[in-house]
Amino acid sequence: MAQTQKKQQDMGTGDVKKLLLQLMIPAVVAQVVNLLYNIVDRIYIGHISGIGAAALTGVGLFTPILMLLNAFAMLIGSGGAPRTAIAMGQGDKKQAEKIVSNSFTMLLLFSVVLTIVFYAAAPTLLRLFGASDTTLPYALVYSRIYILGTICVLIVLGMNTFITAQGFAKISMLTTVIGAVINIVLDPILIFGLGMGVKGAAIATVLARVAEMGIVVIWAHACRKKHVFLQGIYRTFRVPKQLAQKVVRKGLPIFFNEFLWAGGIAALTQCYSTRGLEIVAGLNISNALCNLLNVVFVALGSAVGILIGQTLGASMYEKAKKDAFHLMWFTGAVSLGLTVILVCVSGVFPKLYDTTAQVQQYGQWFIVITALFFPVQGFLNALYFTLRSGGKTMVTFLFDSVYTWLIPVPMALLLCHLTALPILAVYAIVQAADLIKVLVGYVLIRRGVWISNLVEEV
Repeated sequence: MAQTQKKQQDMGTGDVKKLLLQLMIPAVVAQVVNLLYNIVDRIYIGHISGIGAAALTGVGLFTPILMLLNAFAMLIGSGGAPRTAIAMGQGDKKQAEKIVSNSFTMLLLFSVVLTIVFYAAAPTLLRLFGASDTTLPYALVYSRIYILGTICVLIVLGMNTFITAQGFAKISMLTTVIGAVINIVLDPILIFGLGMGVKGAAIATVLARVAEMGIVVIWAHACRKKHVFLQGIYRTFRVPKQLAQKVVRKGLPIFFNEFLWAGGIAALTQCYSTRGLEIVAGLNISNALCNLLNVVFVALGSAVGILIGQTLGASMYEKAKKDAFHLMWFTGAVSLGLTVILVCVSGVFPKLYDTTAQVQQYGQWFIVITALFFPVQGFLNALYFTLRSGGKTMVTFLFDSVYTWLIPVPMALLLCHLTALPILAVYAIVQAADLIKVLVGYVLIRRGVWISNLVEEV
């Protein structure tokens, strides 16, 4: 117990740079490996003889649904984990345990409802996201099998947020690594060995998620006495109304942010798809690589958000403010390095997919354009997590998803339908629109908006 107490104390008072690396490195590894699910699936699917391009595009159309599922995990994880961090920072272990218990129960309830709703609505949603008669069969078979594993996805993503928030990022990393290895091994066996095609890719992914959930549950059971907050997992089906409202209230803006973001991505994809199937396939290739490197920003921001949450819980406001500004500068430096990496591999990565030369070329140019705007995305990620750590989830909601629907989506719609601009030019203009958010975000950070009304009774 003494070691646990020391770990929790260090989270609030230890050297921020050392703590940042302790949280960031496992989180980066976990996020990178997590994205390997989609990358590996799509590489193998792209090699299915005769249907590679159509199947790749179809599976790519599942991304908005996947983001919607993740949004519900974020609703609970992002709403509950910061409150748990603050409670532990204040030394209130009983309250932390109650928050975890409440959150775990809600994850279980959400998973049952979402499995039923999304399974039934999958054809309609996929059509809405741009599925054609050619791509719908592949998108539907992959989606419905994945949806059956919703309970595993929500528990893993939701509970790993709590585990990481208490400083046990290596556990989250381990679960993800093991799951990815299982997926990588099973994919070729099921897709090609057993001739299951797209269905085999989905089954491999679900089985890997089942393994991840098993590891999370086993670890929580084994460590429930050593780490007090984990005992909340075993006190389920007791959902205090007031506490549930607080968790949901903090998580709801993040949920709607992810929900509308998924819709925004689907709308943008729909706009780009009017220029051809090859463009969407190329964009899927680009997104696979760019998202892989983008996790560095997410992991960095998440780590600092955790540290700031515990620091705020200990009422060390000036230290929290100082750490937040360090994040901005560090993220800027990292983003430039990632830009160079993306440009260097832009001509190599698309060739891993067994598609047409045109699709590969589109993939390469989409990667280059995205890379040039990586510093922008790095700053925005730092901004989001700083604001979220201070409880300003509504600000990030307005700043992110609402903005997406107000500017980038209408811009892409008009440029694709009313102009003859090349699709690469359209894509670059839409990416450049985020510079507006950078300017506004800089003002918000300088004014210290995120640090107001931070500490409330949890």
